[in-house]
Amino acid sequence: MNQILIVEDDAALGRGLTLALSDGTRVCTLARNCAEARQALQHTSFSLALFDVNLPDGSGLTLLEETRAAGGPPVILLTANDLETDIVTGLTLGADDYITKPFSLAVLRARVEAALRRTTPAKSPAVFRQNGFVFDFDALCFSVNGRALQLSQTEQRLLRLLVDNCGHTVPRDTLIDRIWTDGAEYVDENALSVTVGRLRRKLGTDAPIQTVYGVGYGWAVDR
Repeated sequence: MNQILIVEDDAALGRGLTLALSDGTRVCTLARNCAEARQALQHTSFSLALFDVNLPDGSGLTLLEETRAAGGPPVILLTANDLETDIVTGLTLGADDYITKPFSLAVLRARVEAALRRTTPAKSPAVFRQNGFVFDFDALCFSVNGRALQLSQTEQRLLRLLVDNCGHTVPRDTLIDRIWTDGAEYVDENALSVTVGRLRRKLGTDAPIQTVYGVGYGWAVDR
C-alpha cells in the first residue's frame, strides 16, 4: 500500500487531490502547511510527497530541501504555471517532477503513477504462498495443494491485484481499470463479477476471496 503525503493549503484543492489519488493501492495524508507536513513526515514512511510551493508558513522548496536531507520520499512540486524559477530551483534541489497549476486530474494521476513506478523496487521472486495456495506470477505457475491450475490472463491479473493488496478491499472500478488494459472504452461491470466467479471455482471453496458489497473484492490475510 503506497502512502502519499499531499501538502496543500487550499482546502478545496487539497480535498480534491486526496479523493483523486486515493484508491485500493494508495492512501493519502493531507497537510495544510509546513508544520503539519514535518509532523507527518516524522511519523509515517511515505512512498511519495506532493508539495505546493507557496504555503502559509513557509516555502515548499524549503520543505523539499529538508526532505531530501533527511532521506525522505520522492517529491512532486505543485507550482503556478508562470513561476519558471520555482520549477528550475525545485529540480535543482532534487524534486523528482513538477506539475503546473491548473492541471487535469488525468495528468496528475499519470505523473503520480510514473513516480511510484520509478521508486518501487521490483518484487523478486513474485511468488505468493498461503495455506496451500502457491502462485508464481513470474513462471505463470499456479497451484492449490499441489494441484496445478490453468488461469486465463484476465484471471491472472485479477489474482495478482488481490494478493498484492492482501488484507485490503480493492474497489471494483480499480479492478476494472487495471485488469482490462486493452484500451476498451467501456467494460460491463458484470464482466468483473463473472471473472471473480470463474477464479473462485478454479481455486476451490477454501479460496479467501472476500466480497464487500457495493465496494469491491479482497483477499483475506489468513483463514
